[in-house]
Amino acid sequence: MRATTTARFRRLLGVTATVVLTATTVPAAVASAASAAALREVMFVGNNWEGTADVIESSGTFTKLGRINVVPDKSQRLTEIYLNPIKLAYFLGIRQGPGEGHDQLVDDLYSTPDGTALVASRPSFADVVSIDLTTGQVKWRFAVSGYRADHMAVSPDGTKVAVSASTSNTVHVLNINTGAQLGSFSTGDKPHENVFTDGGRYLWNMSIGNVETDLDSPLLDWTKGDRHITVVDTATYQTVKTIDMRSRLNAFGRNDLSNAVRPAVFTPDSAKLYFQVSFFNGFVEYDVATDRITRVKTLPKNPATSDDRTTYVNDSRHHGLSMSPDGTKLCVAGTMDDYATVVDRATLQEGTLVPASKPYWATVSGDGRACVISESGADQVTAIDFATGQKIVSVPVGDHPQRVRLAHVPAGWTSPAG
Repeated sequence: MRATTTARFRRLLGVTATVVLTATTVPAAVASAASAAALREVMFVGNNWEGTADVIESSGTFTKLGRINVVPDKSQRLTEIYLNPIKLAYFLGIRQGPGEGHDQLVDDLYSTPDGTALVASRPSFADVVSIDLTTGQVKWRFAVSGYRADHMAVSPDGTKVAVSASTSNTVHVLNINTGAQLGSFSTGDKPHENVFTDGGRYLWNMSIGNVETDLDSPLLDWTKGDRHITVVDTATYQTVKTIDMRSRLNAFGRNDLSNAVRPAVFTPDSAKLYFQVSFFNGFVEYDVATDRITRVKTLPKNPATSDDRTTYVNDSRHHGLSMSPDGTKLCVAGTMDDYATVVDRATLQEGTLVPASKPYWATVSGDGRACVISESGADQVTAIDFATGQKIVSVPVGDHPQRVRLAHVPAGWTSPAG
């Protein structure tokens, strides 16, 4: 993989002028399509262990509107798996490893631009599917390379969906309406988060390494594999830059921190990237133009949280990060420390530690006023006011909610029959 100079990279990515699509932002084309087709903005909540997606209001009371079965083809998929010894071995490995004794049936999820379908990655089934929001049936299915599907991202125009195939170190980019592959590229070990930037011209992938092992001591960090950010041009899916945070963290004096980049979010002007890393109760600030770490924030520890790294779910002490639309506040899901908090971006001072049970994701409400976290340990989502840092409301959802994404459904939509 070839690298560019910092100056050329800055020109390529347009960091001084472009606005990126983060995991908490709805593509402009999707919003436009919603208006044109009389769609309703909602939030999809993926209940990973249950294989369902709850549909809730995107702001206000966050009232539950309905539910979608994301595994209507479950019997067919299980038959295929049990007839293939290799697939079965990985399936059971996922159950006992990242699934914590459960099958992982929905990791990430979005709506199509026209609001007619839900598109979801299903880790245990190693695929991406499109579910018709009227009939509840599978419209298309894409089997990823390898044996597990993970995080996704949708392009700003809403037409492309990128999915990490974690066991093959590959990202597939698909046509969101048809499931046809548009391109793919290689990554570091265990690709995870994906983020489109520069209006969709570039795609950033963060690989997190071998989180399924218990070799979690800093002295055994070398066993975790190749962890880096891969940036590709979406016109060619060729790598334009790789970024290994190991040297950047070392230069900042934090060689104690892992270089496995977890959830990440850009500022509105694309100048700064904030990200979480494995085993750390806090986050890192990275300046894109100068290619260096500028600040590291350590957040409070929960006294009840063990210091034994092997007890952290998939190596993630904190997993979930979002930013207010004006770029002034960060919202952090303190997964293993059982809280969420709003952080002032200028001072990095955290606010109230809002109690939460294993919060696993953080996003932004449709009106931009609240951070919405998934409480995977309590089977609910909770909204926290960006302005005050205080809890607004909690809404019950299904078993082990993880990813929460803004989406659109037809006006007057109701759950598919059956």
